[in-house]
Amino acid sequence: MNAAVTFVLDFSALTYRSLVAAVTPPYRLRDVIRQIDTVAVDSLLIIVFCVCAAAMVTILEASFHMKLLIQNDSMVPGFAAMLILRELGAVVMALLVTSRSGAGMAAEVGTMQVTEQIDAIKMLGLDPVRFIVAPRLIGCAIAGAILSLFANVICLLAAMGVSVIKLGYTAGTFSAMARPFISAQDLWFAVIKGTVFCAVIPLFSCFFGFRCQSGAEGVGMATTNAVVATSVAIIVLDFGLSFFFSTFY
Repeated sequence: MNAAVTFVLDFSALTYRSLVAAVTPPYRLRDVIRQIDTVAVDSLLIIVFCVCAAAMVTILEASFHMKLLIQNDSMVPGFAAMLILRELGAVVMALLVTSRSGAGMAAEVGTMQVTEQIDAIKMLGLDPVRFIVAPRLIGCAIAGAILSLFANVICLLAAMGVSVIKLGYTAGTFSAMARPFISAQDLWFAVIKGTVFCAVIPLFSCFFGFRCQSGAEGVGMATTNAVVATSVAIIVLDFGLSFFFSTFY
């Protein structure tokens, strides 16, 4: 119990210090841009591949079960578009970024801790939170917004494509059937979700990296803990944000 309380307090303190450092100068713009490039550009291909696969599976399964139950799949485009914008696009994107970029951040910061580079930063009179965490926090938040927007649009196009090829709809018919179910508000909410989800990634990655134990095993454990904790946090935040956004529909 004491360990859990200590964990929550330490993580809360790191989050507070990181947010303060992120909104106060100096901003280390070069490091922020590097993080945006690392997270957004380098993750783009795998995100496109996975969200397209998820969108196609979703619409095919929805069509199969609707035909099985009510012998009609005319509502599939609307339901699929709503599911993609409200849940699928942002969550799948964030979990992929966690497994790719989050793991890399945890390993990088953990290695810095093991090799005493963080102690060297402190000896130079620099704040490790401002020097290490804040640029990653800002960069990941911006990258999350960009990737969420991109992932949701790609998801919708993939769903439309499989509907045209497999289900016999035209692009115009798909759009007309989906329009009553979704709006621009759904896309904005998806972007907000993506921003929040990706902002959490560097917080957990750096938190466990700072607590990394010596040796290769310690770095591996820090990386594993960071990915698991971030994934759980994303699922919990998804529930909380979905519940909050539901009051606006």
